[in-house]
Amino acid sequence: MSRSPQFPGPRVAVVGAGISGLTSTKMLSDYGVDVTTFESSDRVGGNWAFGNPNGHSSAYRSLHIDTSKHRLSFRDYPMPEHYPDFPHHTQIKDYLDGYADTFDLRRHIEFENGVVHAARRDGGGWEILDQAGTTREFDLLVVGNGHHWDPRFAKFEGEFTGESIHSHAYIDPQTPLPLTGKRILVVGLGNSAADITVELSSKTLQNEVTLSTRSSAWIVPKYAYGLPADKYYKTTPYLPLSWQRKLVQKMQFMTGSNPELYGLPKPNHKFFEAHPTQSVELPLRLGSGDVTPKPNVARLDDRTVHFIDGTSAEFDVIVYATGYNITFPFMDPEVLSAPDNVIPLYKRMFKPGLEDLLLVGFAQSTPTLFPFVESQARLVGAYAAGLYRLPSPAEMERVIMADEQKYIGHMQDSARHTQQVDYFVYEHDMRAKELPAGRRRVAELGPPAFLDRATHSAAAVAAR
Repeated sequence: MSRSPQFPGPRVAVVGAGISGLTSTKMLSDYGVDVTTFESSDRVGGNWAFGNPNGHSSAYRSLHIDTSKHRLSFRDYPMPEHYPDFPHHTQIKDYLDGYADTFDLRRHIEFENGVVHAARRDGGGWEILDQAGTTREFDLLVVGNGHHWDPRFAKFEGEFTGESIHSHAYIDPQTPLPLTGKRILVVGLGNSAADITVELSSKTLQNEVTLSTRSSAWIVPKYAYGLPADKYYKTTPYLPLSWQRKLVQKMQFMTGSNPELYGLPKPNHKFFEAHPTQSVELPLRLGSGDVTPKPNVARLDDRTVHFIDGTSAEFDVIVYATGYNITFPFMDPEVLSAPDNVIPLYKRMFKPGLEDLLLVGFAQSTPTLFPFVESQARLVGAYAAGLYRLPSPAEMERVIMADEQKYIGHMQDSARHTQQVDYFVYEHDMRAKELPAGRRRVAELGPPAFLDRATHSAAAVAAR
């Protein structure tokens, strides 16, 4: 791959060295683009760097990835053959370290030097203030700071006087709280809630564990017919997603995923109208009486929790596994923010009117995230090299509305589902349609406007 020869490459800043920042850095490097990646930690991996000093990892000690390695691998860097179907978080971290080393990405990364503030300059481009106190100018800004690090708590009437933590802070049954012989309420029914509930309900810990859910969730197995279940899941871009969802919904009974079978409330949504929860062990713990299922919390009163079914119980600890906020602490809110996790983006990457800003990884991609960010990073590289051009802002707005209807129009109305995409349909759209269309726009209209500014800026510096 090579960049457009008639235009010098821009100066590109990448925020973060997690999976989004690493893949973006790799693709920019492939195109020979001048890239600087700012990382607040002393290591790569972001969320997958267990115990990350910057506090941005939500990994707990026992965590295994919920997506099988067969779906998780980058296209240009397969996972090792010896990895199990569902690798432990330490293996994912090793995999990302190997990715960074294989493609010599660390030379582009400034560790322990995150972005403190990013200000857009008049006329375009960015002024970056880093942790070292240095201010530098860049022509293009790629934001990949992740969206699983700023905890979101459920808000209930009343006050709980026991101890409360978010799943983001949970490490194991002894950290950050000693969770042995306790009455514990876990709020939520996502994958983290299921894992933590299973771990804390082990009889060896002598806890009494209750699981409360507002919306409930369909619980899907990790294995089907002896193989990772996600190997059977693949949508096609050649049929409407709505048809494919209806087919899956008709087959749902074959998975044993109905939470009512295990005493949990009936879901307030159809199968695949919210993220299903992947767990082999939670149905067993519920069916064995190790976990008490409850509906949503009605109110808190000292150490008593009242539920909407009229029951109540006393607890020592509440663990909130209630998701995360999408936040950009280094940006002025009027430039970039996501109230209630809503941030309409063209192809989940561009905010209309800000052609020198790209976001990578801000989606809930089913069934896999790593190849999803890799597909976005390909566009990052092509765009920075002048080989891709955006459509008009009006066309971007039109496509945003159409894509949101396609991907999330059927989803449960929740901050958890504002960024939903289907990976297979999205990747095909990017590879077979969007990148070729962007190249045609370059042929017709010339490279993106920010490259013109970059050229003039470079010429002005050279003339000094």
